[in-house]
Amino acid sequence: MKRSSPIAATLAFLGYVVMIVPILFVVATAFTDGDALTFPPEGLSLRWFEAAVSYEPFTRALVSSLQLALISTVLALGIGIPATLAIMRGRLPGKTVVEGLFLSPLILPELVVGLALFQQFMIHLELDNFRTLLIGHTAILLPYTVRVTGASLALADPALEDASRGLGASPWRTFWTVTLPVLRPGIISAALLSFVTSFNNVPISLLLQSRDFRTLPVTMLDYVQQNYTPIVAAMSTLLLAGTVVLAFAAERILGFARIFGGINR
Repeated sequence: MKRSSPIAATLAFLGYVVMIVPILFVVATAFTDGDALTFPPEGLSLRWFEAAVSYEPFTRALVSSLQLALISTVLALGIGIPATLAIMRGRLPGKTVVEGLFLSPLILPELVVGLALFQQFMIHLELDNFRTLLIGHTAILLPYTVRVTGASLALADPALEDASRGLGASPWRTFWTVTLPVLRPGIISAALLSFVTSFNNVPISLLLQSRDFRTLPVTMLDYVQQNYTPIVAAMSTLLLAGTVVLAFAAERILGFARIFGGINR
């Protein structure tokens, strides 16, 4: 068995510390009994969690974020799954170029994407804020959909689909009975990853949202700029807990390690 390098292990440990310690500070602050963001907490209390879930701008923005994340995830899956099948199973000319186009939102700064969408869709085409925001979120989710479902498809043996068609099944029946069951873990994984990515997005939402439609992360950012109470830490802790529970349940049911392990294949 190959042993890991002490330097690599140390760097990995430091990486975990850099990522986790700030989160622990936020969680600890959420339980404070004081009236300001201070560490260590001034006593222990759950009053800021109660304030967070009863604060009307947060609850309204939460509904908007859930709506936007759900619709954009469905659209990204509806576009990304057929694209993945065409890239990996079809006879598509220039597959590498097409795949690069779908993955390109990963390398473009989201502020640039948001500005381009604002200029082209809202100014020139006169689309409203919600539809432009939906297009932007769907665009940034496509790389996750294509890459994760592609990883799931890469784990499948193409001979199974060939055998199904060889036994007389139509392409549509082969997709539903052979390809889709193979893709299902990847589709669910991509949906969860896309939903969380859309829900937590700030740059595009900050540029394209309207006064009537505001997402939760941007609303929390606005609140922090004007107030110094721990209510944002409490809401962040609730969102973190929900994300951890969702990720743990998905890992237990689907096995993220197996799905994402196919990305490098």
